[in-house]
Amino acid sequence: MAERGAVTGRIARLVAEDLDEETLARLVCQACVDDLDVDGAAISVLPTRPSRRTLWATDETALALEDLQFTLNEGVCIEAATTGLPVSVSDLARTTAHTSWPVFAAEVATRTPAKALYALPLYWGAVTIGVLDLYRRRAGAFPTRQWQDLLGVAEVTALLLLRRRTRPGSRPPPVDDRTSAGIGMDNAIGDGTLDGVGDSRRGNPAADGGHRGHGPDTAMGDGVFGRPEIHQAVGMVLVQLGIGPEEALTRMRARAFAEQRMLVDVARDVVERRLVFTEEMR
Repeated sequence: MAERGAVTGRIARLVAEDLDEETLARLVCQACVDDLDVDGAAISVLPTRPSRRTLWATDETALALEDLQFTLNEGVCIEAATTGLPVSVSDLARTTAHTSWPVFAAEVATRTPAKALYALPLYWGAVTIGVLDLYRRRAGAFPTRQWQDLLGVAEVTALLLLRRRTRPGSRPPPVDDRTSAGIGMDNAIGDGTLDGVGDSRRGNPAADGGHRGHGPDTAMGDGVFGRPEIHQAVGMVLVQLGIGPEEALTRMRARAFAEQRMLVDVARDVVERRLVFTEEMR
């Protein structure tokens, strides 16, 4: 495993590179998986808005977690984006996780192998850009030293994304603007498990009863991560009902929840005109 600050240093060296957002997100996520005690990672921007977009996810589980949270509008990513604080859930089976996000916790247990989740807001000053999400396939406390490194990764990543969006000639997309509390161990929203107690099995994938593979090393582009069909469907629903985009997204989420489907599947039905929203559909 990496020493304290090693991953932050690896990401900081990207300052000299001229990277687009997707490439930056891919490198950050992969660095976390390579050198920290996590099995997958994803970065999303504007996670609480209809224009939400996932820049990168390391594997299908990470992508499924992103889709679940956007569909249900609850989970660690949504909470980190809303509060501006890191969120740590070292054991999803604990009562606290089910109390905070009951539907999300149940769906994660059913649909994915994730047992622990972490989310860190990506902000600089009062500007929140997105969230770095990570998961593990086994429950257990996140090593304190690695957590401190991860906080540094989030800070540097936010700076790099903000620099990309504000450089001359660019037209930055909207960002969440709020007065954020400082990121730190004392401010993390979690279950009190960031105790830094080591585990002699860490660093040995076989000791986890599995492996740390993340599927084929294929590039999943914006067509997969950006979920453009969701944005298109929101536009169609707001026209059909004469409502705003937030309400249109809420109606689509309600439909997905009622039918126990993913939001992106409902969106595809709307875009392909298999589903038309009416005022009677409440």
